[in-house]
Amino acid sequence: MPPAPQRDSQSWRSFLRAHGKSILACDFFTVDTDALLESDGIKVIRTPVQAPNANAHMERLVGTIRRECLDRLLILGRHQLEHVLRVYLTHYNRQRPHRALDLKPPDSITRPPLGTAATSQALQLNRRDLLGGLIHEYELAAA
Repeated sequence: MPPAPQRDSQSWRSFLRAHGKSILACDFFTVDTDALLESDGIKVIRTPVQAPNANAHMERLVGTIRRECLDRLLILGRHQLEHVLRVYLTHYNRQRPHRALDLKPPDSITRPPLGTAATSQALQLNRRDLLGGLIHEYELAAA
């Protein structure tokens, strides 16, 4: 199939005037993730053409971040976005249960496992709220 024909370059202003009544919402904010990842020392590998399953794990992660975090917050700038992503990914890797890991987080090696023996005392938990209460993390209180 040949590429689409060249179209007149249309400004956003003229586009919005023409289609404004039919648009419910529009996201004008983008983040150049290639540069963001490279700044953290992550090597970017391009997905092969016509291989939708080659990127399945990353697509799943991006979908999870959007559903559980970004769709529930109003992001006002790049610094806020970077902070939110940093907090969420720390939670994702250290606290959030994952089905594929028997409901353990990926970094569960860094935390001691909970005791399995039944105790006569009720367990006391501490709750930590993240991102304005969007996420709650729990840990055993010191005895």
